[in-house]
Amino acid sequence: MTPTLFALTGFVAWSLALLVLMESIRAKMVLTGEVPANGFQPDNANLSPFMQRMARAHANCIEGLPIFGGLMLIAVVAGQSAVTDSLALVFLGARIVQSLIHLSSLSVMAVWLRFSAFAVQMAIGVYWAFGLFTALS
Repeated sequence: MTPTLFALTGFVAWSLALLVLMESIRAKMVLTGEVPANGFQPDNANLSPFMQRMARAHANCIEGLPIFGGLMLIAVVAGQSAVTDSLALVFLGARIVQSLIHLSSLSVMAVWLRFSAFAVQMAIGVYWAFGLFTALS
């Protein structure tokens, strides 16, 4: 498996892990009678701050998947994974770090660190897009 395919699979698996964790906690809340089955808001606004951060961390992954995952998929399908391979694991690490920081805190420092992890991903995405345009031209 190339680093790009590993990172793409990891990105999808991380998004799924956040979803499974969130839905497991929601299921527990329903089973214990803490929240009625129809009592959840999509952004978890009526739940704990942690659950709100989890919903946002998961949404961040889903929002980024078409962009960053799309670039990785284009690279693999076009036989240009050399463009993405060198930074694929850095990208995946930055994505996971961003989510973990999001889950842990909303302090000013945490927000700066989370943004920094996202900035790394954006820079990698721009580099990949430029590299793919160049390679595919």
